[in-house]
Amino acid sequence: MAAAAGAVPVPVPVPAAGAEAAGPGEDAAGAGPPGTGPARLARLPLARVKALVKADPDVSLASQEAVFVLARATELFVETIAKDAYVYAQQGKRKTLQRKDLDNAIEAIDEFAFLEGTLD
Repeated sequence: MAAAAGAVPVPVPVPAAGAEAAGPGEDAAGAGPPGTGPARLARLPLARVKALVKADPDVSLASQEAVFVLARATELFVETIAKDAYVYAQQGKRKTLQRKDLDNAIEAIDEFAFLEGTLD
């Protein structure tokens, strides 16, 4: 059974204009020292995501909004597949995910069909 089937949609916060300059750990307004504001909107380092995007020769420009959306989508994807794979780890009475758990989730859940054969 897929965890994503009964998942409740979570609103994705979008940074306000000018919030792109907020550094790691800073809130969207950028006020206060790092780590004291609300949780970061994206957990992946946006500079690294932008570097990966720019590594594609077909991409010449990438806006901060596009980089943010890609980072957030990646986080949600990793969270979803990890939760679904964890179900298989629990069935094996384990708390640590193993490759076979990811393989099982990819085989069992239609949304991950595009990943079949990628871990081989």
